[in-house]
Amino acid sequence: MTAPTQPVDATSRSGQPVSHTKIIITLLVAAFVVILNETIMGVALPRLMGELQITPGVGQWLSTVFMLTMAVVIPTTGFLLQRLTTRQVFILAMSLFSAGTLLAGLAPGFTVLLIARVIQASGTAIMMPLLMTTVLGLVPVAKRGVVMGNVSIVISVAPAIGPTLSGLILQFLSWRFMFLLVLPIALIALVYGAVKLVNVGEQSRPKLDFLSILVSVPGFGGIVFGLSQLGEASHGGSIVVAIAALVIGVVSLVIFVWRQNRLYAPGNPLLDLRVFQFPMFRAGVGLLCVAMLALFGTIILLPIYLQNVRGLDPLSTGLLVLPGGVLMGVLAPIVGRLFDRYGPRALATFGATVMVLVMWGLTTVNPTTPIWQLLGLHLTLSLGLAAMFTPAFTTALNPLPVHLHSHGSAVLSTLQQVAGAAGTALLVTIMTIRSQSALGTGSPEVLAQNQGIQLAFGVAALMGIAAIVLAAFLRTTKAEPDEPGEPTVEPEVEPGAAELR
Repeated sequence: MTAPTQPVDATSRSGQPVSHTKIIITLLVAAFVVILNETIMGVALPRLMGELQITPGVGQWLSTVFMLTMAVVIPTTGFLLQRLTTRQVFILAMSLFSAGTLLAGLAPGFTVLLIARVIQASGTAIMMPLLMTTVLGLVPVAKRGVVMGNVSIVISVAPAIGPTLSGLILQFLSWRFMFLLVLPIALIALVYGAVKLVNVGEQSRPKLDFLSILVSVPGFGGIVFGLSQLGEASHGGSIVVAIAALVIGVVSLVIFVWRQNRLYAPGNPLLDLRVFQFPMFRAGVGLLCVAMLALFGTIILLPIYLQNVRGLDPLSTGLLVLPGGVLMGVLAPIVGRLFDRYGPRALATFGATVMVLVMWGLTTVNPTTPIWQLLGLHLTLSLGLAAMFTPAFTTALNPLPVHLHSHGSAVLSTLQQVAGAAGTALLVTIMTIRSQSALGTGSPEVLAQNQGIQLAFGVAALMGIAAIVLAAFLRTTKAEPDEPGEPTVEPEVEPGAAELR
């Protein structure tokens, strides 16, 4: 699906005009709902292990298989967005997600629940590239910041409040309601989108390269699985399995890249990697990956600290981190407007610096750290991440020509998954190794785990320095013309399309 060179015909299936604002809001709501499910399982695992009579290692697959499916499906979305209409891709994504959600809510046992998570993740994987590609097709470069600010709510806030939402539900209801309460919202979005959505862009007929599919599955899936198993290896999992998966993943990705290079001439790459020829795409994606590493690392480490070191229950833990997620949601549109006015460099540099300072501050947490201080650190971290997300992915996608919009969105979404898995695996492994070392020297269990958490946050702070460096290179760029020598023609946007609040 490529962006049109003529104004979008904003007429729905019902024959009534549809504003671009309504199109984007529909996609935002749908994407928020599906991304929310990526992080809801962590808090629910203890309850599920008891009711389904499964071990922690088996239960962890409910989260791992979601990440694996996302990593495998997202690289194919560049092809889907070119081959199908906007409405068709939306219906496919939301139908898969709704079916998986219904199946999960009614699952009689672990196996069916695992299958349901795969179906859910398949729909989730399609939605995010669809949202970003549609925004690129509808909104001119000069006004994308404020709209992308709303997109960053989906990317950053939904995963952050997932644990809080599941904690609240589990406090009063069965785990099945984590899915059943979401289902009506998903179905309403599906029906509304099926009737109201218009096609953004013109379909092409790229050929599906089956060799690319065959090597992308072990490639992207092997990397994410290997990273997740690396984290599990520190809890007694097999390090051999982790390394083998990573090796298979790397080798498969090398073949995948080679194959895509061979497919450029006929114009049928499954994932067009020429997006990396654009310096701002490389810098923006790199910055976003560091930010995702910090976000997912915090989502894992902070609850471990609050529950294992401070003794808080899951609901209290969720409520403590909830204000940070809300703050990111409030700040996202504001950051978008500042981006449109002042550009990315100052915002991203400020955000990266704040992130590093907060991560360093978290290295001092201990069993007696005041709760208000923890809340303040988390809110400040949320401020830094909010200042980074919108500049990072807007700057990355802005310079891409029309025919690379869908591929750029797919690459960005894929690397987000890899960065999240890498951040989780790396920081959990560091925490566990340090904790075991402290236990070996006679430290009490609580203090040993606290030392591991402190070291993990310290490593995250050091890695965050890379974000400051990358942020310094960001600059505002214009979209490249779709063909050499041709001017870039942007679709007309009706008043209010870029004024989402």
